[in-house]
Amino acid sequence: MVVAVSTMGVDSLTERAAKMREALLKSQTITDNVVTILGSFDSRLSTLETAMRPTQIRTHAIRKAHENIDKTLKSAEVILAQFDISRQAEAKILKGPHEDLESYLAAIDQLRSNIRFFSSSNGFKSSEAVLNNASSLLAKAISKLEEEFRQLLASYSKAVESDRLFECLPESMQPSSGSPLNHNGGRNHSEQHNSNLENGGFKHLTLIPPRILPLLHDLAQQMVQAGHQQQLLKIYGDTRSSVLEQSLQKLGVEKLSKEDVQKMQWEVLEAKIGNWIHFMRIAVKVLFAGERRVCDQIFDGFDALRDQCFAGCTANSVSMLLSFGEAIARSKRSPEKLFVLLDMYEIMREIHSEVEALFKGKACTEIQESTFGLTKRLAQTAQETFGDFEEAVEKDATKTAVLDGTVHPLTSYVINYVKFLFDYQSTLKQLFQEFDSGGETSSQLASVTMRIMQALQTNLDGKSKQYKDTALTHLFLMNNIHYMVRSVRRSEAKDLLGDDWVQRHRRIVQQHANQYKRNAWAKILQCLSAQGLTSSGGGSAVPGEGGSGSGASRGLIKDRFKTFNMQFEELHQKQSQWTVPDTELRESLRLAVAEVLLPAYRSFVKRFGPLVESGKNPQKYIKYSAEDLERMLGEFFEGKTLNEPRR
Repeated sequence: MVVAVSTMGVDSLTERAAKMREALLKSQTITDNVVTILGSFDSRLSTLETAMRPTQIRTHAIRKAHENIDKTLKSAEVILAQFDISRQAEAKILKGPHEDLESYLAAIDQLRSNIRFFSSSNGFKSSEAVLNNASSLLAKAISKLEEEFRQLLASYSKAVESDRLFECLPESMQPSSGSPLNHNGGRNHSEQHNSNLENGGFKHLTLIPPRILPLLHDLAQQMVQAGHQQQLLKIYGDTRSSVLEQSLQKLGVEKLSKEDVQKMQWEVLEAKIGNWIHFMRIAVKVLFAGERRVCDQIFDGFDALRDQCFAGCTANSVSMLLSFGEAIARSKRSPEKLFVLLDMYEIMREIHSEVEALFKGKACTEIQESTFGLTKRLAQTAQETFGDFEEAVEKDATKTAVLDGTVHPLTSYVINYVKFLFDYQSTLKQLFQEFDSGGETSSQLASVTMRIMQALQTNLDGKSKQYKDTALTHLFLMNNIHYMVRSVRRSEAKDLLGDDWVQRHRRIVQQHANQYKRNAWAKILQCLSAQGLTSSGGGSAVPGEGGSGSGASRGLIKDRFKTFNMQFEELHQKQSQWTVPDTELRESLRLAVAEVLLPAYRSFVKRFGPLVESGKNPQKYIKYSAEDLERMLGEFFEGKTLNEPRR
């Protein structure tokens, strides 16, 4: 059963294999047939390709031609567009920039682009003619641009009225209505000056409306691109320079020569110097600062040209201001000029940093050097004036007679001079540093002050010898040196000269007071001594009561009283005309005399008075009581005239 089944399966497989073989044979036949057919296709395709090649070549040529035509058309379109741009630009340029500046500037940019295009299109036959036309048109455009820049700048460039300049000053510096410029003087000078510096408060001055500056900048930029820097420099310099000069003239600035200065009365010159100090401050901190801002905005991006234009428009104005300063610095030196020189030096130091900041760059070097040169010259002249003053004090030979021995005008003049010097301490320290950067400026100022004081003392010693009365000589020196000491003690000079100087000179005052007493009162005090009053047989010796006047001659006593009365009256008449102006010193001197005179007089009267009183007319000899003398001493040193009645 198993064998039978197995035989049937083999037969089935055999049958299937036979069928597969038959199918494969058919497939092979089909494959061979297909290969044969494909082979025939290949032959036919090859023949077809050969036949089509000329057509392909023609098609490629046609496609290339189309591409070339497209490129040519596109190039033609670009060229035509450039011609169109050129026509549009030409129309705008011929119309001019005045009505529509922005469009005009855009047209110039288009024209420049047009020129660049045709310059690079060398293959274009008419490019040379086109370039010549465009370049000519551009030159006309720039020429109109220059004129527009000139007109626009001129129309908005107006001289500034002085009131507008004053409004830009800090409130403390503004002139009150109807009054001249305020300027610092005399007392508290340094404090006021420092306060002004610290507060600042200078306002910006608008010289050209802000909306116009971008237009001027664009015009300037086009001119620079066209290579017209020199024309731009000239236009700006000519226009703005005259406006700045007119502004300064409206303010009151004058161009004065050294000869003009020399001819002026001192009061007139002093006022002009005071104004000049303010003119310098206003010019630099307000006017030139405003001009610098205008320059910086118009020529933004062109540093060298910006500095050149600023230097060009300010040079004449700076020169006009500096010429006056130079005239003063080079004029004949005199003591009264020292303080105005210091004021002028001070303002030049004050504006130093602004000058450095405004006049920067190579183009401004000359202006900066001229300004700083004046600062140096003022410092040098001031220092030389110091030396002149010291010498003038020592050698002062004025014959002004001080008959009453009071403080000499030279003394008060010199002391006031020194007081004013101390109002300029910070300025003087800067001045000393100009010539000696390594020295201690405070000690230099002290040295200068001491030398001036010593020169004054030397001169006073000489003047004191004019007096025939030695007592008046010492009173004169006492008064003057006391005035020096008192003035120093009440001023900043005390800190600089020191306590030693003060104490030494107080002792000198006391020495002269003592010498005055010795010389003025020694002779009259001798009358009140008992020496020489013994009986010598010339007159009757009257025994005194209780031994008073014992052995004294009445005649000698009478003579002594007469001599004393005469001498005291003479001293009273003379010394009532002398003057001790300081109240405290005057009272002190009267007291010193009274302390010597009155006890001696009381003692003399007590001892010898009875001899006279017992005789005839005692009031003829004992004319004054001690109280009378004391009252009359109160009239000494009052500076009375001869005809003035007694108080």
